[in-house]
Amino acid sequence: MSHTHSSAAAIPEPSLVPIQGLHCGHYFYRWKRDVLASMGHDFVHHAKSDFLAAISPNASDRTERIQSFIISGHKADFATIMMDLNPLKVDRIHQRMMGSKLGAAIEPVYSFVSMSEISEYLPNKEQYAAKLIRTGEDPTSATFQAKVASYEKRLPSMFAQRIAPEFPNWPAMCFYPMNKARNVGANWFLQPFSARTEMMAEHAQSGMAFAGRVTQLVTASVGLDDWEWGVTLWAKNPQYLKEIVYTMRYESASARFGQFGSFYTGYLASGAEILEHCVV
Repeated sequence: MSHTHSSAAAIPEPSLVPIQGLHCGHYFYRWKRDVLASMGHDFVHHAKSDFLAAISPNASDRTERIQSFIISGHKADFATIMMDLNPLKVDRIHQRMMGSKLGAAIEPVYSFVSMSEISEYLPNKEQYAAKLIRTGEDPTSATFQAKVASYEKRLPSMFAQRIAPEFPNWPAMCFYPMNKARNVGANWFLQPFSARTEMMAEHAQSGMAFAGRVTQLVTASVGLDDWEWGVTLWAKNPQYLKEIVYTMRYESASARFGQFGSFYTGYLASGAEILEHCVV
């Protein structure tokens, strides 16, 4: 009887709030120029405030994280990236935008639904110590102890950055979805965990060379969208986006097992800047 009770107590209550992490939404849009023209100049001029209220981060139903971007190229004209504990708050911004007075002139062209997570390849204190030993560190040395202690101190901030990351106010951004390959002879999910961990460590090491120039957010979309992960990169200069993607594609995790969707490149912008740039 007590066993039955304890099992029942362990069953979580229904909720939209993740046990760990935040919901994330990437939304990409294009202006319908013919519809804008049919609305008339005066109507569009007065309707802009309705659009700005929908996309503004100061809106009453603001999500925990939100940024908007001007998108370069013909895939889209602008985009929003949002994170919140409630997935409906994330989607509400999209619905408000589509329901605004300019909504009929806005065409959604792509969206990506995902959640933040702590990667299984992020080593804990013990795994980090074991890695140091494998690379020749003396576990009895003061240097070894200092490195392990320093890593243990950094872990909480590393967890927080993956679960509830701050969006940097850096000017350049690119987003792309990705899968790990399931090809014959190159099936990521049939590789031993130790081999996958080693490849991801190599991948991370290359990324660390861009610290201070590029920061990334990897969100999981397994079971939520068509791809397995979404990668968002922010950079202090667009050139760094090109350099980091080029550099990291040489690692086995990407070269042998990476499958990538379309890239969307954008530049941080307010709603007013989006309207001005897009000549609305």
